Amino acid sequence: MALLLEIHPHNPQPRLISQVVDVLQRGGVICYPTDTMYGLGCDIFSQKAIKRVYQIKKRPKHKPFTFMCSGLKNISQYGHVGNTAYRLMHKNLPGPYTFVLPGTKLVPRIMLTRQKTVGIRVPDHPICLALIESLGNPILTTSAMSEDESEPARDAFDVNELFGNQVDLIIDGGPVYPDPSTVVSLVGDRPEVLRQGKGDSSIFL
Repeated sequence: MALLLEIHPHNPQPRLISQVVDVLQRGGVICYPTDTMYGLGCDIFSQKAIKRVYQIKKRPKHKPFTFMCSGLKNISQYGHVGNTAYRLMHKNLPGPYTFVLPGTKLVPRIMLTRQKTVGIRVPDHPICLALIESLGNPILTTSAMSEDESEPARDAFDVNELFGNQVDLIIDGGPVYPDPSTVVSLVGDRPEVLRQGKGDSSIFL
């Protein structure tokens, strides 16, 4: 069974964050709370861990996962950010949005779509941001629910029921009322809302 760690959602304890980062650096798969729902994730540079997440989610290989960065400076290393994209992201991040951007050469091939794009988030959640900053790499993110499930996990107990024997560590960061992120493509000249979620999409129309 997975190790269960209770981490304060607003003031994550550095010692516990280090413990989680150690698991990620060793190619582990974790579950953690975000600003939209509980997520499954790993280091985007651990191909072995990414393959495990594909297996856990029963997800087809042609559907890449999105990943979380710690801020705009971090995003610009992994996605090509034009002036319009920069302004929009600067206004709305961190927050419940996933932005689709052309990927840079730093992005592992397994994380790119056929169109060479990536989905990137900067979640408004102290635990996520502490993990990314401490790890020094983006973290893969996907909802803590199987592909055929309609109900995402609301807390660490739900996550443990679903994935306790498939992941290495689960962070208990309290309950999260699940609502997926709003997905916005910034690939073309104008923003395109691909999925309405928790984030207000009217600002992109």
